[in-house]
Amino acid sequence: MPQPLIRLNETPSQTAGPYVHIGLTPNLLGNGGIFPQDLGLSPIRDGALGERISITGQVRDGAGMVLRDALIESWQADAAGLYPAPNETRGKADPNVTGWARIVADFDSGDWRLDTVKPGRVALPQGGVMAPHISLWLVARGINIGLQTRIYFEDEEAANAACPVLARIEHKARIPTLLAKRTAPGQYRFDIVLQGPDETVFFDL
Repeated sequence: MPQPLIRLNETPSQTAGPYVHIGLTPNLLGNGGIFPQDLGLSPIRDGALGERISITGQVRDGAGMVLRDALIESWQADAAGLYPAPNETRGKADPNVTGWARIVADFDSGDWRLDTVKPGRVALPQGGVMAPHISLWLVARGINIGLQTRIYFEDEEAANAACPVLARIEHKARIPTLLAKRTAPGQYRFDIVLQGPDETVFFDL
């Protein structure tokens, strides 16, 4: 006689959960004493050159639920399209643009915000120029491996059309998922969607 199968409901996953914040943003959680302040509070310092901008958004899953525990790290060039690096460009890059930030979604609303300068176009060593963009690395509950994506800007039409990275995206209808929408002077909106018809383009890096 066959043995009846007992089917249990799947346990919800929490791959990052609270632990990522405990390790990466302890002061935000009230666990002081590890760092004087959490690392990556801003990608710029006072005196940074270029247009000051703010980007806001949310991270949503396939069901449209806002992930309130999302943590994002950003990496960008300065307004001239240069990265701080220990090579011949270091003396040329803006010393007040570190380029890196750690962004934490609000635990109540899920809203996140990045205050920075708009990056310039970045020249590639092999030729060609990438459109202004900000690279993102995202972790949150239910994400087994950190996701990589980019923020481009909808008001950079000519640069976007000539960008070799955007040109490699086969499904052209999905390119708008990478474009931050300009909502006011210096203000942009960029939502990240993990699944579904409006899924953000993610990169295998």
